Amino acid sequence: MNLLQIERREHVAILTFNDPERRNVVSSEMNQALLAAFDELEPDENIRAVVLTGSGAAFCAGAILDDLLEVAEDKGGALPNIYAGFLRVAHSPLATIAAVNGPAVGAGMNMILACDLVIAGNSAKFDTRFLDIGIHPGGGHTWRLRNITDLATAKAMVLFGQILSGQEAADRGVAWECVNDEDLLESAVSYAERAAEFPKDLFAITKKTLHETAAITESVQSVELELAPQRWSMQQPAFVNMISRLKDRIEKKN
Repeated sequence: MNLLQIERREHVAILTFNDPERRNVVSSEMNQALLAAFDELEPDENIRAVVLTGSGAAFCAGAILDDLLEVAEDKGGALPNIYAGFLRVAHSPLATIAAVNGPAVGAGMNMILACDLVIAGNSAKFDTRFLDIGIHPGGGHTWRLRNITDLATAKAMVLFGQILSGQEAADRGVAWECVNDEDLLESAVSYAERAAEFPKDLFAITKKTLHETAAITESVQSVELELAPQRWSMQQPAFVNMISRLKDRIEKKN
């Protein structure tokens, strides 16, 4: 059985976690499948966006407890291996959308936090879970959660064990919107298709700039951050051709 199913729809790839009996846990095999998928998709000029979702009743139920025990005995040496899959998603230049079809728990929350956009189904549940099993959050969990929502929500989820429904996640900024379960995948794909309309390299460099703004603290820095990529974009075919077409239309009107 393939733990990760890949469906291609023109410029969009749909990756479906396919381990429903274990609620799509973050196993080493699942991580390897994710690494291989992104290694294949990123260089493909035809693919510009990726949708991640789960099969069965869960999006992703988190790490395998035996794996956590094993890395604990290793004094953390192998711990980053558990993060390899969602970090590959987080660091990808492609547009990434999570279609959350059920519970996203612990490391499963990390998977949705790694994505650029999160669309929740009515059945979605967002559960950080780390403190409930007696461990500190890992993989950049607190940083990513704090970057997409307010401090009060991050504290409520991490420190007070509050689980958000799909609609609550949308209300608090953890998800962009909540839709009916039957509409979830197509809704996520529609966002992916919109992102795929942009030049692939322009999207990637703009995404990189957005991530780099985390280190910006004042206006002058923000302007300087965008100067080089904006100059670069003005020399690319998308902009040059658009200006040419615009000039042609103006000349025809005159």
